[in-house]
Amino acid sequence: MKQVTKGRWNGYDTYILHSQELEVTLLPRLGNNVIALRDLLQERDILRSPEESELEYYTAKPYHFGIPLLIPPGRLRQGSFSYEGADYQFTPNSGAHHIHGLHRTQGWCVSDIEEDEEGCAVVTEFLTENDPGWMEQFPVPLKLEMSFRLQNSSLKQTLKVTHLGGTRVPFGIGYHSWFNIDGQPERWQLILPAQGVYELDNDLLPSGRLLPLGPLESLNGGMPLQGADLDTILRIAESSPAEAVMLREDGYGLRYSADKDYFRHWVVYTKGTADRFLCIEPYTWLPDAPNLPGDASFTGLIPLDPGQTVVLRTSIDLIYPQP
Repeated sequence: MKQVTKGRWNGYDTYILHSQELEVTLLPRLGNNVIALRDLLQERDILRSPEESELEYYTAKPYHFGIPLLIPPGRLRQGSFSYEGADYQFTPNSGAHHIHGLHRTQGWCVSDIEEDEEGCAVVTEFLTENDPGWMEQFPVPLKLEMSFRLQNSSLKQTLKVTHLGGTRVPFGIGYHSWFNIDGQPERWQLILPAQGVYELDNDLLPSGRLLPLGPLESLNGGMPLQGADLDTILRIAESSPAEAVMLREDGYGLRYSADKDYFRHWVVYTKGTADRFLCIEPYTWLPDAPNLPGDASFTGLIPLDPGQTVVLRTSIDLIYPQP
């Protein structure tokens, strides 16, 4: 059964993509977030999903559920930066700083639905010029188009960003993806081919220094999640794929992959000592990128020219135990 059906969440339309293996629930009118990902074969919820009773919490902090899009990701010092002679000021929302960008619960429009023998897809779009709060802080008209395609046990997200303005701007995105570990961290390990960890100051902002992995070297072979307490920004090794693999002791898990030309920075966050969740967050830019020393090859900042379109791809593929 490879089709798209409609549902409701707190009075908002949802679009549900179906395959034999997975069920994906998309909430376009409240941030275009994947709020649920259900493994039908294992009868298991893969993501932290908001309950109907959590509408107020969800609208206040939508980046605490599902696979929310961050534009830009991470913290900005004092919420401000300058770029090619222009000054930008984002509203501080984390102490003196700004965190996780301007994309929250904006309404996206569904522009296409596809169903074929191989899978199904939903395509959505959003124009930033329709959001006054966005334009006050980052007066840059962008067209955002997102394709969600489900094929068997694979979910592929493709974000197309087109700059509709007249001056070059700095651009970065990330995904704050919340994966369940079911209160059983002792059963899980994480494999992430990192070359270093970014030094953070007392405000959890990068200093611009890349440090050795130290105890996190085990990520390259498989780091047990039991006892892990992480809020860590890692850099993917240049010769390695941009991907993270979560594996359970029985061989079940998932592979989270991204375009290595863009997603060189990955945050791993356990929300305290690992118990219920593991956040794996692929970022195109290092938090506070416009304020850091180093060129774009280090910070990941994307210089977006007028008329330019950037296509950014990620995918989640389930891994099933081999008989």
